[in-house]
Amino acid sequence: MVVLVTGGSSGIGKATAEALRDAGCKVYEGSRRESSINGIIHIPLDVTDEVSARSAVEQIVSAEGRLDVLVNCAGSGISGAVEFTPTDEAEKQMDINFFGTVNMTKAAVASMREKGAGRVVNISSVAAAFPIPFQAYYSASKAAINAWSLALANELKPFGISVTAIQPGDIKTGFTAARAKSASGDDVYDGRISRSVAKMEHD
Repeated sequence: MVVLVTGGSSGIGKATAEALRDAGCKVYEGSRRESSINGIIHIPLDVTDEVSARSAVEQIVSAEGRLDVLVNCAGSGISGAVEFTPTDEAEKQMDINFFGTVNMTKAAVASMREKGAGRVVNISSVAAAFPIPFQAYYSASKAAINAWSLALANELKPFGISVTAIQPGDIKTGFTAARAKSASGDDVYDGRISRSVAKMEHD
């Protein structure tokens, strides 16, 4: 089985790539940072760039003749009050988490459809079902993945392609440290922004 894991250089993506490798799959890992994981092939990939997404999939299909599974793990997080979050930061969050998933899936589906089989696994979050205050845009990006995945599953079912959204809770990875945090307006919100984010980071 040939698998592509996006965001596979760290966190859930890396653990997923390693688990699939250990299960006997041929695993490709796509990420922006250079990565060297034993038994896993790294491909430079920016999920927000449609050309990069298509190139990664084409490279795998050219080498292997197929792509059986796409696991969309690439993502980022921002925190802060909606009122004080710049719109361009909110758009960037949606671009990476949601449209990055869209770009990769669109790139992979044609090959899967031609083969009459395939699986797309999208990493969502429990925050999609239970939106987190002061992480509203992260929650919204993951909720978008859920709704999109449900609709896409019905579109692709006749072609033998399954689509799944997984909703993890708090997991100990480097994601928390990498989150872009903003305490703007914390005085207005009586310290609730910093306290809420600190609690989430502790969990």
